[in-house]
Amino acid sequence: MTTADDRPPAFPRGINLHGDDPQAMRRQLRAYFTSTFDRYESLFETLACDAAYYEHAIPLRHPLIFYFGHTATFFVNKLLLTHLIDERLDPRIESVFAVGVDEMSWDDLNEERYDWPSVAEVKAYRAKVRAMVTRLIDEAPLSLPIDWNHPWWAIVMGIEHERIHLETSSVLIRQHKLAYVKPHPHWRPCTEAGAAPDNSLVKIPAGSVVLGKDKSSPRYGWDNEYGRHEADVAAFQASRHLVSNQEFLTFVEAGGYSHPGYWEDEGKEWLDFTHAEHPSFWVPASNGWRLRLMTEEIPMPWNWPVETNYHEAKAFCRWKAASSGQPVRLPTEDEWQRLLDHAGQREVADRADHANLQLAHFASSCPVDRFAHGDFFDLTGNVWQWTETPIYPFEGFDVHPIYDDFTTPTFDGRHNLMKGGSWISCGNEAEPESRYAFRRHFFQHAGFRYVVSKELKHVPGSHYETDKLLSEYAEFHYGDSYFDVPNFPKALVDLAIDALGDTPRRKALDLGCASGRATFELARHFDLVTGIDFSARFIGQGVALARGESLRYTLVDEGELVQYKSRSLADLDLQDTAGKVEFFQGDACNLKPQFTDYDFIMAANLIDRLYQPARFLESVHERLNLGGMLMIASPYTWLTEHTPRADWLGGFKKDGENFGTLNGLKAVLGAHFEPVGEPCDVPFVIRETRHKFQHTLSEATFWKRVR
Repeated sequence: MTTADDRPPAFPRGINLHGDDPQAMRRQLRAYFTSTFDRYESLFETLACDAAYYEHAIPLRHPLIFYFGHTATFFVNKLLLTHLIDERLDPRIESVFAVGVDEMSWDDLNEERYDWPSVAEVKAYRAKVRAMVTRLIDEAPLSLPIDWNHPWWAIVMGIEHERIHLETSSVLIRQHKLAYVKPHPHWRPCTEAGAAPDNSLVKIPAGSVVLGKDKSSPRYGWDNEYGRHEADVAAFQASRHLVSNQEFLTFVEAGGYSHPGYWEDEGKEWLDFTHAEHPSFWVPASNGWRLRLMTEEIPMPWNWPVETNYHEAKAFCRWKAASSGQPVRLPTEDEWQRLLDHAGQREVADRADHANLQLAHFASSCPVDRFAHGDFFDLTGNVWQWTETPIYPFEGFDVHPIYDDFTTPTFDGRHNLMKGGSWISCGNEAEPESRYAFRRHFFQHAGFRYVVSKELKHVPGSHYETDKLLSEYAEFHYGDSYFDVPNFPKALVDLAIDALGDTPRRKALDLGCASGRATFELARHFDLVTGIDFSARFIGQGVALARGESLRYTLVDEGELVQYKSRSLADLDLQDTAGKVEFFQGDACNLKPQFTDYDFIMAANLIDRLYQPARFLESVHERLNLGGMLMIASPYTWLTEHTPRADWLGGFKKDGENFGTLNGLKAVLGAHFEPVGEPCDVPFVIRETRHKFQHTLSEATFWKRVR
């Protein structure tokens, strides 16, 4: 029997970081830290011997000694970055335990050996970290509120990071040999079990969701939670309960693991590698199925939720779709959020009695009909719920400067979101806004519910452009300004609009448009703007923006260090121009016939990159209406790698005198154009790294078609 002394202390759920009393904040944060640190260490007390720390529970993850030390070194590494501390506690330990990204592929076993410290050394190190963090909380200067840019954000980040590993380490302990684990009074499982209820479908009407946390939120958040996402969600049906062990048994007994038609290609590869025939935590025995918990095996509780990876959940849905004739699948992130709103359960994470969540009840799952949430059960808590949605960044996503690789490595289309949290999910993990994603073959305390819907919306792209040239041009067109130099494409358009005066503004052509910023800027003033570039890769950036997607790219800071950037048309107040632009790949020296009848043509930084610039200039009048205006801007950087020396328009001696490009322009364009105004220099800056920039002047000239 569990006594009062055996029960773990109450676990703080989260902190409002926007209080106005610094001393009260110190007390709350101290309790939040110490309770998390204590509970994390008590988890490792379930290990039966030192050998359990060093033998891999599964080949794809580090041994548990790593996780025991990693969360403590995380505090040190992040506090150094925010200058709350100036020195390391133990450089050797902090280097061994520094990097926690070890999500290897199931077919990429890492045999690298580490010189791990002893358990006693790590315990002593954790004691030093505990003393250091509590001293900071008690004594370091504190102004309120604590927000994204506050140095104390690192303290909260460290606590939430340890709460994440509280859960992931519990999964590894569950996957360890039984001989290596032992029961613990702070980690007692549920003892309720029985027959599972029949699952049924609940109708959810169409609605909309608005997701994304604002940086003014008083609650801590990870980078992927911030920004904004809006979506309309079609009507669908959803299972009232999570899929139970009993419901999943029908799939196992129907030969679901051996039927290739139920598995996607990635799932088939996982099956071939593992030879799985049933869920990982199911244990076949002579007297029937048993279930592996953290520290023991118990007779199968059929009314508990089944725990699977994504591949198994997906295969079950395909089997159920085939057997029922209905479009059964996993819910999307948007649909899960719609369920929460429909049931009025968005605040459930803050109610201790209302869900198997936040370690408020058991150190295990419990019956799927124990916690009712409106028309449903377990919308949050019990086990995580797999979704169809690969994690992607919301509009306005930004990485945190002291943890720039928390989410970005998962933006690869291979990490699917899980929602709702499990029995051990605490703090940020338990909030509806949280967005945690794992590789599809990984196991957490995760199960699923299913939905019935024919509609499956496209997930926004999560790819970050890493090509150096494309990233530099994305920043050049849509990114920040440097050294007070205005954005070059916009500056050219502003100059052009002044020069055009009251002339017609029906159609414009942006030749050599590159990533397309000037195309969109011109669309503020013209009814239709065509952007043409020789490079399909550049055109793709403009096309993606016109489709409503964000342009995501990485910029080199120095060496292998990068920063992540995201821009949308809305960020630049250009969202209303998307319907007035069109992009095409094309050769300025050999344009297709349909590109004609323009009132204005811009050729920015183009002519000194053409293989036959005179050919372009001799025929460009055919694309322009009489009275229309041609704008040419160029730094006149003639290079033989782009233009044969014989085809340069200027930049050489002619008849013994200097012959500049402007002379060449007048000579070629004079047959059909007259110059308007005086040439002017327009500066631009291209960022190469955080410390290296190109500063260039482009000469802009205007030419009116008169013949």
